Amino acid sequence: MDGHSASLEEIEEYHMMVSQMFASENQGYEHHNRYARAKGFSVRLDDKEYVKGTREVKARRFCCSKEGHRLEKYFQATDQKREPRALTRCGCKAMLEIQHDAGRGQWFVKKFVDVHNHPLADPDQSAFLRSHRRMNDAHKADAVEYGLGGLRTFQIMNVAEKQHGGYPHVGYISRDLYNFFARYKKKRILGRDADFVLNHMRVQEERDAEFFFKYTTDDEGHLRNLFWADSQSQIDYEAFGDVVVFDSTYRVNRYNLPFVAFVGLNHHRSTVVFGIGVVSDETHKSYEWLLQTFVEAMGHKEPITVITYGDSAMRKAIRKILPRTDHRLCSWHIEQNMIRHLRNPMLDDFRKLIYCRMGVYQFEKSWAEFKANYEIEEENEWMSRMYKLRKKWAAAYTKGRYFLGMQSNQRSESLNSRLHNHLDRKMSLVDVVEHTEHCISRMRRNEAELDAICSQSVPFTRIDACLLEINAARIYTPKIFKMVRDCIRRSCAWVIQEQTAVNDLVRYEVVLKDGAEGGSRRLFSVKCSFDGSLMNGAFCPCRKMECEAIPCAHIFAVLVFVRAATIPPCCVSKRWTMEAKATFVSVRNANTHVWSEEMSRYRELRNIASIALFKVSKSGERSQEVKDYLQSIIDGPIENDDNNEETTFGPIPSHYSLPQAMLQRIESLIQK
Repeated sequence: MDGHSASLEEIEEYHMMVSQMFASENQGYEHHNRYARAKGFSVRLDDKEYVKGTREVKARRFCCSKEGHRLEKYFQATDQKREPRALTRCGCKAMLEIQHDAGRGQWFVKKFVDVHNHPLADPDQSAFLRSHRRMNDAHKADAVEYGLGGLRTFQIMNVAEKQHGGYPHVGYISRDLYNFFARYKKKRILGRDADFVLNHMRVQEERDAEFFFKYTTDDEGHLRNLFWADSQSQIDYEAFGDVVVFDSTYRVNRYNLPFVAFVGLNHHRSTVVFGIGVVSDETHKSYEWLLQTFVEAMGHKEPITVITYGDSAMRKAIRKILPRTDHRLCSWHIEQNMIRHLRNPMLDDFRKLIYCRMGVYQFEKSWAEFKANYEIEEENEWMSRMYKLRKKWAAAYTKGRYFLGMQSNQRSESLNSRLHNHLDRKMSLVDVVEHTEHCISRMRRNEAELDAICSQSVPFTRIDACLLEINAARIYTPKIFKMVRDCIRRSCAWVIQEQTAVNDLVRYEVVLKDGAEGGSRRLFSVKCSFDGSLMNGAFCPCRKMECEAIPCAHIFAVLVFVRAATIPPCCVSKRWTMEAKATFVSVRNANTHVWSEEMSRYRELRNIASIALFKVSKSGERSQEVKDYLQSIIDGPIENDDNNEETTFGPIPSHYSLPQAMLQRIESLIQK
């Protein structure tokens, strides 16, 4: 440096740098890089000098990133396909050179030049300079864990900025994070996506004795169809598999394969997943295989009802594989097709045909009037097809059939909406499987939370509540209780006009009170059977009990009339109570990921450290002591108990690795 033009502060800074001693080459680089960040420039590794006749480094130079100039050939190139990068080098001579003293085992500063020929960056700009942007192992491990937790890359970056107190302190920028994930995924897949997914299934099968998966391949060995369901999904199906919803309208992977989720309703009326399928096409053969495999996985127990989006191939497969299962079309997809084929006021009139409760005769009459009013010809293919399928969508035909109150595949939509928050068409099957498992684990966590609330509390009832309402609060889960409570309260609008008894069967004529609101129908004939004084059967023409497994207001009106203090067992569906899965051992808390010993130790240390560091932060003196201690660990040698194996930032990639037979073959070759 020029001593005649330098300030006293700069002279002291110079002498401080040249008097430094370092335990290693890397420690020298880190020290110079910290200095560079404070000053506002970036560092680049430059020449190294070896001990003669060996590969042992004797001296190393760290230069300013603006050292040198871009080669002339890049200015003369005429066939450039991309816009050339901006010029960054300007021949800056600033540098630090360190040399190893073999006698003392340390590195000393041999030469230091601190004069730059370019403006230095402001403090808030240094974070964007290249040598100050490095994702360390902790950054990478946390990023992978956040990704497994469902956060997208930009959200992970936002979290990192908040945790570090702003972007200047993160240590990397968004581009670095995106590049890391690109390399991480590429390293896992390496072109053998289907093999890794199948290996994952085999690993799950080893961990979960009841785990089920099945797949088919084509003549060339390519994966065509895949289905899987873990033991918890099978338990859920046994308890709640009476109504199954599925569709294949989603293609959330780079191969454009239909993604099929088999879902239903649990006792909290929340979405529960019974299984996941991926098929190669939407032919009836593929769907037949998928449905047959689903039934096989579920112990050959067929659902009472299925709800689908109306694909002809799917309907054909259902007729063949599930001939005894009631089939309903999704009203949401019908609405979407209506918008494409109809215009107002036709839309409103057609909705009446879908949703209005009427008799079959009235529906047929209304259909004929609809066609006549809008002059719809017989050649209209969509209208003709909808009429042929009317028993699968019209309320006149679906009344009283067991659908648990569902009209559309909204449950499948809810699962796929979660997936769509994290998946796109560029993702591999591995990503689809990984994120699907995450979504399912979140659903099971929510169910466990609702179960905990239900087991430790009882829904609130007023002091003046009737005995049936108080009893219902102790029978049903909170969500279902609210629905039952609504029926109990609406029963006040109905009275028993007449009762007729024949042996153990009693018919009650339930009529609507004058001035009360209860729909167009004002009389229901409720039939009840008794075993002594205990009701053991009830039937109402409104068919709510048969359709939704919940007693209607008319049945509750009868119970009030006979002064029942409790809801009889014949009116309680076990699927809506906490007893729904009482006979099963839940495995929903099983961890779907297995971590390496290194990552397990890191996560345990991180969790303990968070609590300890927060406590230490209350004292300035102790904070400095801990910072110095931690820095000594960072600057010290690496102690590796894992035989120098490469760090795996995510879960153990057993399902991304080579098949075990191939690994054994490689190991035997090495031994030879």
